[in-house]
Amino acid sequence: MLFPSTEFAVFFGCVWSVSWLLREANTARKSFLVLASLLFYAAWDARFVVMLLAVAVLMLVCGQWIDRNTARRRRASITSAGIIVLLAVLGYFKYADLLIASAMQFADLLGVPLDLLLVDVAVPVAISFFTFHAISYLVDVHKNTIKASTSLLDLTLYISFFPHLVAGPIVRAREFLPQLAASPRQMPIPLGASLALIIGGLFKKVVIANYLATALVDPVYVDPSRASMQEVWGAFYGYALVIYCDFSAYTDIAIGIASLFGYRFPQNFDQPYRALSVQDFWNRWHITLSHWLRDYLYIPLGGNRLGRWLTVRNLMVTMLLGGLWHGASGTFILWGGLHGLALMVHYGWARTQTARDWRDHPHYQAACWCVTFHTVCLLWILFRSPDLDTAGQFLTALVHAPVAAGGLSTTLLLLLALGALTQIVPKQVWAGLAQDFEQKPVALQSVLVAVALLGLLLIAPTNAAPFIYFRF
Repeated sequence: MLFPSTEFAVFFGCVWSVSWLLREANTARKSFLVLASLLFYAAWDARFVVMLLAVAVLMLVCGQWIDRNTARRRRASITSAGIIVLLAVLGYFKYADLLIASAMQFADLLGVPLDLLLVDVAVPVAISFFTFHAISYLVDVHKNTIKASTSLLDLTLYISFFPHLVAGPIVRAREFLPQLAASPRQMPIPLGASLALIIGGLFKKVVIANYLATALVDPVYVDPSRASMQEVWGAFYGYALVIYCDFSAYTDIAIGIASLFGYRFPQNFDQPYRALSVQDFWNRWHITLSHWLRDYLYIPLGGNRLGRWLTVRNLMVTMLLGGLWHGASGTFILWGGLHGLALMVHYGWARTQTARDWRDHPHYQAACWCVTFHTVCLLWILFRSPDLDTAGQFLTALVHAPVAAGGLSTTLLLLLALGALTQIVPKQVWAGLAQDFEQKPVALQSVLVAVALLGLLLIAPTNAAPFIYFRF
């Protein structure tokens, strides 16, 4: 059930209407939202609804058990046990085949034949996201950052709430659970700002991301050796815009939908292609994942508190595991490792006197932006390629592809320009437009939204492609 679809529009309209009718009864409202979220998840694969509920039960039991124990070792043991169970389930579904294949390859190198059957199981949609939600909850209870919840209903709604369930943003329990205690009548709903987020997200997804992907990026990646120089470079920059417009569109829509129910989600993107370093990029891209990796992996490893060499080690480990989180593939692991290497280089360079002296110079900042942007775009090749061979072909084509007589079409150039505007136009301008829309009369807002939806319906592709991050 995709966000930009008639099925989801009907589903959302029904769920929102009933939840509004239940605004006087918070428990009934939450129960209804849980049922609606489980139905939403079942539309993807009903087999794994039980697993989603089991994770909520595990959170409740472990959280209560941690809370009732005062001994530090006992609390740590319970937390570790809960995390091990969660990671074991995640590892089985996402990484079992990778481990089995790696074991067979290693045995082959040793000259010991090893014939194992691959598991080849279906990966539950959103397993990485709800696993990270559950882990953050257990760790925060262990650290006394939050009080353990006694409500299975609240915990189930926390991990299953349909706006963020499939592809984030990753919402911390300490951010979401307190909102569930508030009466629905006390929840201010910024109607205009929420609708502006949803409409903007739909435009980025169904117009910019979908058309650039289907008309330019995907055909080039099928066989880079057959593409022209203009097409390869168009796909090079185009995929950076496709993945941004696709993923930020999902989170914009998710944040807007949650806001219509009265709940607040954290920001997940902040014009990442304006970054002046790879570190700055990760402070702007998938912010909730970056902060999750920082708080629950990088800092527990020691962060930057244990000296220079252990700091760069921690950066590399964090990014390698971040790459592995995206998928059991050599391309993702290499992508994460190279980002780790880029962070290590930045860490060393930023501490030199030269970098400090040049930091505020406009020409230096322009050079930093250029290097950072093209580093990120180069590494997106690994992220997009199905295998290392395709990535190698694409890199070769960037240099050796033939120059075509015509070039890219006017439509593709316009789409690339629209994608670039999402980064070039200052975010204050977008915020101002949303505020202006919020201040217009509700009747005029309704007309503008209807016109925008009709326009999107007319220009959208017949079949919207799934969001890229659905597979993670």
